[in-house]
Amino acid sequence: MNKGGAGAGGLIGSGIGGGAGSGPTAAAAAAAAQKQKTLLQKVEGDIANIVDNFSQLVNVARVNDPPVRNSQEAFMMEMRAARMVQAADSLLKLVSELKQTAIFSGFASLNDHVDQRMVEFNQLGEKTDRMLARIGEEAAASLKELESHCSSSAEKNIQDTQP
Repeated sequence: MNKGGAGAGGLIGSGIGGGAGSGPTAAAAAAAAQKQKTLLQKVEGDIANIVDNFSQLVNVARVNDPPVRNSQEAFMMEMRAARMVQAADSLLKLVSELKQTAIFSGFASLNDHVDQRMVEFNQLGEKTDRMLARIGEEAAASLKELESHCSSSAEKNIQDTQP
């Protein structure tokens, strides 16, 4: 019988739903599988509880002649209805926790992805800086060579024009 507890309990931040691209560890995958199994069992139990109580409520709802019997049936109907409400409340709490989990694990994986991309871009920036420095050094060496070639050819031209 469900007493309308806290649902899945402690589900927030467990990281369910990390796809194959995020590379979860074996322990995290096993924990996620166990958590999923627990949640499915809880949902099945709550739904079975609602169906059972509803069928009992319908069975008790018959109208009988003795007044004592009617008051007993009324009490049974109230009790079954209360149990149905508790089971439905438990399912609503479970749905709420699943939504929170989806939101928080989505943010966590998004933050991980952003951090990973930042590292990649920093590495690309460093590689680009090194390449630009190398190109600058090559350009400076080429300019120096061109200057020396031009100055030597200018001196040669001056010597050729002098008698």
